Amino acid sequence: MRLQGKTAIVTGAASGFGAGIARKFAAEGARVMVADLNGPGAQAIAAEVGGIACTVDVADGQSVATMCEQAFAAFGDLDILVNNAGITHLPMPLDEVSEADFDRVLAVNAKSVYLTARHIVPHMRALGRGAILNVASTAGVSPRPRLNWYNASKGWMITATRTMAVELAPEGIRVNALNPVAGETPLLASFMGQDTPEIRAKFLSTIPMGRFSTPEDMGNAACFLCSDEAGMVTGVCMEVDGGRCI
Repeated sequence: MRLQGKTAIVTGAASGFGAGIARKFAAEGARVMVADLNGPGAQAIAAEVGGIACTVDVADGQSVATMCEQAFAAFGDLDILVNNAGITHLPMPLDEVSEADFDRVLAVNAKSVYLTARHIVPHMRALGRGAILNVASTAGVSPRPRLNWYNASKGWMITATRTMAVELAPEGIRVNALNPVAGETPLLASFMGQDTPEIRAKFLSTIPMGRFSTPEDMGNAACFLCSDEAGMVTGVCMEVDGGRCI
């Protein structure tokens, strides 16, 4: 029970990596807010893990403020924030991505980290402790072609993690990131453009361990980085990628 007595918000937790993280946190003793744009999906995962659900648009300031207020009201103190919600644009030449798609990718993948920090960092600062985990991507380390602006958004997230870690370390707040390779999540088909055996095989050929990341992989790594066992770990962007970035 490595997270016994801890409280956590996990965004994008109605499915995929976020659901895996929420399940692992709950299994390790944490009380979890399952936050997602998909309200019914969030409610289903929250019911499964004994947590609470919140419908949120992480790219909208007022929606994020409401989520945080609900978490503080339910939990009192908040120990952990996981910025997992993310989207991508479809694979295409960089100059063909629409302005609307570009804006949405940057709003969900980058602006959301700023918005949650505005509301949660002051709370953690007052407590003198806290753990923030940003779910970035191997795309921010070793970019794939035709996913240019998604890659860039995850590179931003990695840099944000490191600079947050440096600034907040003296106040007892740790900030780390996970860099997963593509996984069995609702975004997989979007990354690939279409889900066919041939395209899957091409993706898997770039991963030395020969498989995708799973929600369980992400939950295990997230649990360590957000637990007291990682008390001396901050500013780390950990690849959970089966060796893709080597």
